[in-house]
Amino acid sequence: MALSLAVSPCPNDTFVFHALVHGLIPGTPEVNLTFADVDVTNTAAERGEFDLVKVSYAALPWLLDDYELLPTGGALGRGCGPLVLTREPGVDLTGKTVAVPGDRTTAYLLFRLWSADRAPGRIEVVPFHQIMPGVAEGRFDAGLVIHEARFTYQRHGLHALADLGEWWESDTGLPIPLGAILARKGVVDPAEATEWIRNSVSMAWANPDASREFVLANAQEMEPEVVQQHIDLYVNEFTLELGRDGLAAADALLQRAAAAGLTPAVKPFL
Repeated sequence: MALSLAVSPCPNDTFVFHALVHGLIPGTPEVNLTFADVDVTNTAAERGEFDLVKVSYAALPWLLDDYELLPTGGALGRGCGPLVLTREPGVDLTGKTVAVPGDRTTAYLLFRLWSADRAPGRIEVVPFHQIMPGVAEGRFDAGLVIHEARFTYQRHGLHALADLGEWWESDTGLPIPLGAILARKGVVDPAEATEWIRNSVSMAWANPDASREFVLANAQEMEPEVVQQHIDLYVNEFTLELGRDGLAAADALLQRAAAAGLTPAVKPFL
């Protein structure tokens, strides 16, 4: 029976899952792939729509009854956090309108922890690709962006008011837990799925040219050099294995969020 998999079309995900999706790993089942932005998968997973799914770490408190966190395939790292962008430098966000890419994204959870004493006036959830143009045109006072936007925001004439990754790392000393891979309980054996995905990551690194056409075809008009920057930043040691630092980062985020009343409490991973 084929397994359903949902990931984003971003280069890190297409690079990581190319071998698995294309049947290049012996002994793996057929995989039915769905591309969806993480704000979509966060809620789709809550409905149990996928067997394997990429979600935000911030969404885990609503999903861990039905899904198990896998220790491979996700997006964590250093120097890769969300940015708060504005048209002018040094904007005071108090009472302002901020565009965010999803209300259960890690980016938004980090923003809520960071902005606790800044009290933005209004939050608008909008598709990611509309955030930077919206800020540049003055429809939003600020925008919260992720992924490749950290390489391209200057093209829109925008300024980085805050790097939430730098803030998080300086405060915790831990990597930023962005995207997690979950396996649906009772449907997918987590040990088997971990091995499939780990092999897919290893194959991607061993032969990066094999996935190039697939990655570029789904890269949403990104230039090849931006695609490579994206992969280099988000596919790293934590993609292959979360390890203690990765699990500690997830614990720190979710325990802080629960203590602040922003998410339900979850049992620590460590």
